[in-house]
Amino acid sequence: MAGHSKWHTTRHKKAALDAKRAKMYATHIKAIEVAARAGGPDLEGNPALEVAVTKAKKQSVPNDNIDRAIKRGAGLTGEVINYDEIMYEVRGPEGSALLIECLTDNRNRAASEVRATVTRNGGHMADPGSVSFMFERRGVVRVPSENNTEDDVMMAVIEAGAEEIVRSGTAFEIISDPSDVHDVSKALDEAGIEYESDDVEFYAAMKVELDAKAASSFMQLWDAVEDLDDVQNVYANVEISAEVLEEMAAQDA
Repeated sequence: MAGHSKWHTTRHKKAALDAKRAKMYATHIKAIEVAARAGGPDLEGNPALEVAVTKAKKQSVPNDNIDRAIKRGAGLTGEVINYDEIMYEVRGPEGSALLIECLTDNRNRAASEVRATVTRNGGHMADPGSVSFMFERRGVVRVPSENNTEDDVMMAVIEAGAEEIVRSGTAFEIISDPSDVHDVSKALDEAGIEYESDDVEFYAAMKVELDAKAASSFMQLWDAVEDLDDVQNVYANVEISAEVLEEMAAQDA
């Protein structure tokens, strides 16, 4: 899922970890329901559903939850699954910008909760188009930089459609055309290189670098928005270096 935070921050309380896991599961379940509703319950005949299920399993979503989501989405349980997709544009601290993608069965609730959460955490709702122009749809696969070198990653994916590799915090971001993202992740699998996520995202080529103070404010905004039930994905134009992440971790210690 693209909305997971690519900046790894320390969670000290088990309750917070449990809440994050529950939200992650719910996000995957929604994606499965939407895919099953659009293309039916057969994974072989519904590529979008196959991708959604694969991502859910990669994040250890229980098989029973996945099976129920497929049946609900395909209308096999008598339940009606109907989500609206809404995109909100937000300005954050120090030139940061966010696109917030919602899947919701209640547009008024989603709008109210997003607006209140953004305002309460130091952000500002932006006019349509004033943020989205910074982003384009790209395939993005993230590989942890620990125990991996850029050269090794490049050699594994160069023939699979990778266009560039960008260092971002504690990960390498492999950028490709959206149609090539799964070829890139398959190439990594064949090379024995583990990756954190593979998805088609709204990607900002021009990033804003934040210092520790601004990054802390930004992460507060990001986390608060990402925790909302109707929020499916959050995208940002932010770069937080490994050094800044270390500084933030030292401050939290």
